[in-house]
Amino acid sequence: MEDYKKAAVLENEFEAQLVTSVLSEREIPHRLRSYHDTAFDGLFQTQKGWGTVSSPEEHHQEIKEILTDLRLGHSGGAEDNPSPRSNPLNPVRPSK
Repeated sequence: MEDYKKAAVLENEFEAQLVTSVLSEREIPHRLRSYHDTAFDGLFQTQKGWGTVSSPEEHHQEIKEILTDLRLGHSGGAEDNPSPRSNPLNPVRPSK
């Protein structure tokens, strides 16, 4: 059995669901551990983050890259490099 070590801390349940989906799709072995404790009603999640993702060490860099992309809102699709005209927060002004 492979040795799983903590690769990253997850910020919330939504992020945990997204990273699980991507890791499963890429067939990267992983385990999630939530910091939620019913006795303390999730108190530690506000201090430590939602939980952790663990995997064999050879996958840690890829997991960190996936998390960075998720946190920046990159989906890996065509929208990663949208044209300036498609961004309503950065309108393109006509040249004079």
